[in-house]
This record gives sequence, structure tokens and C-alpha cells, in this order.
Amino acid sequence: MDSGYAISMTAHPWPLFDLRLRTPRLELRLPTDDDLLELMRVAREGVVAEGQTYFAVPWHALPSPAFERQFLQHWWASRGSWNPAKWNLGLAVVAAGQPIGIQDLMARDFGVRRTVVTGSWLGRGHQGRGYGTEMRAAVLSLAFEGLGAEIAESGYFEGNAASARVSAKLGYVPNGEEIWAVGAERVVEHRIRVGRDTWRRDVVPVTIEGLAPCLKLFGVGELDATEWATF
Repeated sequence: MDSGYAISMTAHPWPLFDLRLRTPRLELRLPTDDDLLELMRVAREGVVAEGQTYFAVPWHALPSPAFERQFLQHWWASRGSWNPAKWNLGLAVVAAGQPIGIQDLMARDFGVRRTVVTGSWLGRGHQGRGYGTEMRAAVLSLAFEGLGAEIAESGYFEGNAASARVSAKLGYVPNGEEIWAVGAERVVEHRIRVGRDTWRRDVVPVTIEGLAPCLKLFGVGELDATEWATF
């Protein structure tokens, strides 16, 4: 067999499926459909305590089967709408082979702005174990060391003490407030940010695999007509 053909057959045509972020206890990867089904189960079992508001859109509170259908549609749409000028990398967080949550890394016009935004959730049974710090550290390493980001932004709703602790541990500082209307409830979001020179890279060791073939998909470099269709 021609060696060039063999190489092309070993790599995924959507190289983001070969991207891996690893911390001491976690692997972060683009979820397959099987992963999504497991993550759907984890989310259905609960991601926040009763009466708490941690998300602008209370997706976790939908009844079945609307919850399951919306959950899958969201992630299928995220895959299909990827564009180097506006992307959302939603990574499955895997501990001991078990998907336990999602870590998002998002950006628009990243090639110019060099700014990313993060968001995440963990199943309630996996909270309080330090996984939140490891998963956020993983995507900060991808953003700053892998992609060359300058700024990472995030936020947490009033009362989300766990998210606030993770952010402080990794070097984030306050960046204003935003008021949300979640249903009929007025909720304050604390905005935060951290720079490439101030994030705490020493808190969690992170390794990144399979990034090079993905870089242009993140807007790092120009895609030519053989790599990306514009019609």
C-alpha cells in the first residue's frame, strides 16, 4: 500500500476528533455520538442543585424527551456550524474512561482578536473533586500555549462559589458584571478574565496531542481552497 495513502487513512478527516488534552486525571476530547449519549445521561441526572441558577438558558431543566432531543441537536449543530471565524470547541471531559461533563472553548475572529471564552458543566456526582480546575486548566493551556491567545474570558452567576474558586486559582481577575433575565429571575453574572502572562500555568500539568492539523480550523493561519470550501 502507498505510504501516503496509509497516513491519510489513519488521520480523521475532521482532525478535531484526534485532538486530545490530558491532565493528571482527565482526558478532554471532541465527543462522539456514543459520548453524547453518555453525557446526556450524566446531565439528566443533574448538574446543579435544586433552585440554583448557573446558566442563562436552563437547558438542564427541560422535561423528557425534549431534554434529550435538544441536547443532541445542540451538539450536532455545534459540529455542523464550525467556522474558523467563529467556533465553539465543546470537549467531553473524561475521567477513568467515563464522560462526566463538558468544557467549552469559544472564539470569534480569533486570528485577529486572540481572545477566547470558556464555559463548562459537570455532573453533580463528579463535583467537588477538583475536576473543574483540571478541565479549565486544560483549555487555557490549549488557548495560550497551543493557539497563541492573549486573553481568556469567562463568567459565573451569583452564588456559583465553585466556579469562582476555580477561576481565582487559575489567575482570573474581575472584569465587570452583566445582568441576565433567566425566566422571570434577575441574575448577576460576574465577568472575569486572565491574560497569557498572568494565568497560573503551574497549577495543573497539561499535555496536548494532535493539535497541528487543527490549527487552521481555529483561525491560526489561512485555509486554502483544498482545505475549506466557502460556497
